Amino acid sequence: MTFRIATPADAPALRALIERAYRGRAARAGWTHEADLLDGPRTTPAAIDDILADPAQRVLLRHADAALVASVVVANCGDGTAYLGMLAVDPAAQAQGLGRALIDAAEAFAAREWGATRMEMTVIHVRAELIAYYERRGYALTGETRAWPPYVVLPERPLELVVMAKAMGDPL
Repeated sequence: MTFRIATPADAPALRALIERAYRGRAARAGWTHEADLLDGPRTTPAAIDDILADPAQRVLLRHADAALVASVVVANCGDGTAYLGMLAVDPAAQAQGLGRALIDAAEAFAAREWGATRMEMTVIHVRAELIAYYERRGYALTGETRAWPPYVVLPERPLELVVMAKAMGDPL
């Protein structure tokens, strides 16, 4: 499975994919959505633009028949640590191995390009099925929590972002 690095021209399609995968009615067709937990946007055009302009971040994209079907953000945190975020698979394309392939590609990219030996991510603490999915991929809860991005509208009930991490071994 091949992936390519996003460019600023990909921003509108990337944001649409992320919103479709995480929020609203379309997201409910998949199993990884947050539509029942959070309202409002999953990201903003400015946030996408900032990611694409940041030399310490890359977005890997997967297309099928010219349509963007999957993406993941990989960030270099320094000191051998990378961050995996905004993993998005179009709800209509889920359960086909794209998520696993994105994780593998993100880990390989971070190891190859930045010498990363550890990958981190954040997951909403009440997403037990998603936490279990990442645990099957070698990630473990660290006991740490992180702050929400400022544009996220949090509901009345408290939601925490828990940190999961995985040792990736020696850089490639």
